[in-house]
Amino acid sequence: MRRFAVIGLGRFGQKLAIALSMSGAEVIAIDRDRTRVDSIRDQVTHAVRLDSTDAEALRAQGVDRVDAAIVGMGQGGEAFEAAIMTVVSLKAMGIKRIVARAQSLTAGEVFSAVGATEVVYPEIETAQRWAYKLIAPHISEKIDFAPGYSLARITAPKNFVGKTVKDLQLRQKYNVNLVSIKRGGDDEKKDSGDIINVPMPDTEIFAGDILMITGSETDLAKMPQE
Repeated sequence: MRRFAVIGLGRFGQKLAIALSMSGAEVIAIDRDRTRVDSIRDQVTHAVRLDSTDAEALRAQGVDRVDAAIVGMGQGGEAFEAAIMTVVSLKAMGIKRIVARAQSLTAGEVFSAVGATEVVYPEIETAQRWAYKLIAPHISEKIDFAPGYSLARITAPKNFVGKTVKDLQLRQKYNVNLVSIKRGGDDEKKDSGDIINVPMPDTEIFAGDILMITGSETDLAKMPQE
């Protein structure tokens, strides 16, 4: 069983701790605030109130033996200093994976400099996801696999229906690549739910088909919406 320490039980830390626990992991939830600790006690393996800048206190709770530690503490004033010192302590313990939550790119750079192996930016990332969702509502889901590039799930636009992959000329017209097709809808010409992992030039697009397409986020956003 994988073991995690989630330090800082604000909205981000609390939701993350519960999600990890629900996934079957052993979770040590830590915060200075007794109310926060008490509110999550029954939903994680172990919840404890302590000062996370105290390395010995962390060791006493077995934090030095976790697979990963997540520092989700607040970032204002003394809280930011405490978060930095917590990362330093975790690094000194030899924890190989230390994830720090940052509210700004500058804070993220500081965390990386003192030992965080990964930095997450919940506020920034959420804003970016919503901006993209508003700009490209036709893309129901996407997976980022490189900076600026994604694998996107798109319902076939009406002007794609009845055309073949060759007719669409996706690479030439939109600078994107078609990876696979999941058949959908009620068209009697096809079996709903079939997966075409390698679409051929003569593969026809039907109404309701789900297209998995890769490309830059800029190019994906320019795909037809209807």
